[in-house]
Amino acid sequence: MLSIYYGRMPEAIFNTAVYFKNVYEDSWITDPFSKEMILDVDKSTVLGNGVIDSPVLGKIAPVSLSGGVKTLMLINNEPQKIFNASTCGNNCAKWILKIGEMQDVTINLRHLMDFGQETFDIHILNTGQIVHNMKELVPIAGVFV
Repeated sequence: MLSIYYGRMPEAIFNTAVYFKNVYEDSWITDPFSKEMILDVDKSTVLGNGVIDSPVLGKIAPVSLSGGVKTLMLINNEPQKIFNASTCGNNCAKWILKIGEMQDVTINLRHLMDFGQETFDIHILNTGQIVHNMKELVPIAGVFV
């Protein structure tokens, strides 16, 4: 299940770009789930563990991916850690939900992310509540961000 803590959270890894640069593994890039996220969010194609073809930047290294994709891969590959997911845009929300369906993860958000119109299960750590849609989420998250 996906758990979210809204607002300042000292134990969360805030600078996900620097963290990613120093811990990612080649296997993360070539993982089918990561390849799907990279294609969807960055519109880029993984050519190999060290090369991604970006329609904007050309051939790039994994460290040049967007902050959102790097954070998604961190959440997926290091679920025991808490990452600042405010580096992710709304185009990452569906992927955060998918990761939360596959494994228990906790993220930190410092803004209100739009998780879409579908139903979901998100545990709000600030209050202990479980919400199932944006109508339930917004009033709670709004208090903390």
